[in-house]
Amino acid sequence: MNIIVILKQTFDTEEKISIKDGQINESGVKYIINPYDEYALEEAIQLKEQFGGEVTVISIGPDRVESSLRVGLAIGVDKAILVDDESLFGDEFTTSKVLAAIIKDLSYDIILGGNMSVDNGSGQVAQRLAEELDIAHVGTATSLKINEGEAIVERDAEGNTEIIKAPLPLLVTAQQGLNEPRYPSLPGIMKAKKKPIEHISATDLGINLEEIKQQTMVTDLFLPPTKQAGKILAGEITDQAKELVQLLRVEAKVI
Repeated sequence: MNIIVILKQTFDTEEKISIKDGQINESGVKYIINPYDEYALEEAIQLKEQFGGEVTVISIGPDRVESSLRVGLAIGVDKAILVDDESLFGDEFTTSKVLAAIIKDLSYDIILGGNMSVDNGSGQVAQRLAEELDIAHVGTATSLKINEGEAIVERDAEGNTEIIKAPLPLLVTAQQGLNEPRYPSLPGIMKAKKKPIEHISATDLGINLEEIKQQTMVTDLFLPPTKQAGKILAGEITDQAKELVQLLRVEAKVI
C-alpha cells in the first residue's frame, strides 16, 4: 500500500503569539508538526505496518520544515518531499494546487492529513486537494480500517458517530482520537539525519505561477482584546433587567 501524508509545520501550541509590524513575530519561536497531522502520520505508519508498502510525506515551507520531516523519517516514513520555493507559498488555494501537481505523478492508495492546522484553522486544503485529484474525501476521522480496496471510516458527527465506506484511492483527514502518535526512537532519529529529503521548486513542477497565485489577502492582523472583568448587577429583578438592556445597548452595542 502506498500512502501519502500531507504535513504542515506550525507554531508550538505552548508559544505566546506576538505581533510585530503587522506580522506574527517568529523570533525565537519553536515550531512543531501540526498536532492534527501527527495523527495522520501515525495512521500512515500503522497502515504500512499492517499492509506493507511505502509512506511519503510532503510539506510546503522554508528550510526549517526539514526538522519536522525528519521526525517522520525517524518513525518510519520512507520518503520526504519539501517544497521550499517561496514562489510556491500562498493560501489554501495555492497550497492545494502545488500539492496536486506533485501527487498526480505519484502512485498512491490513500492520502492522509490533519483535519485542520492549529495556526490558520481553515480546514480547506484537504478538500481542495481531493477535488484537484478527483478523489473522494472523508474528514475528521476517529477510526480508519482498510478492507479489500475499501476504507471504512468513523467520524464525529455532532456528538454521534458516522460510518462511511469509500473505495480507494481516498483522502482522509485525522481528528483527535484516531490514534496515539508515537515518539521517535534514538536510533530512528540518528538514521533520519542521514536520509535524503527531496526539494522541489516551481521549475521542477513546470507550474504556471500566475494560475496558482493566492486568491486571498490578509489586510490586518491583531491579537484579541484583553478580557475585561464582568459586571454583577444588583437590586430588584426588574431594575436589573432594565440596567442589563441599557448596558447591552450603550456599552456592548449589541441591541
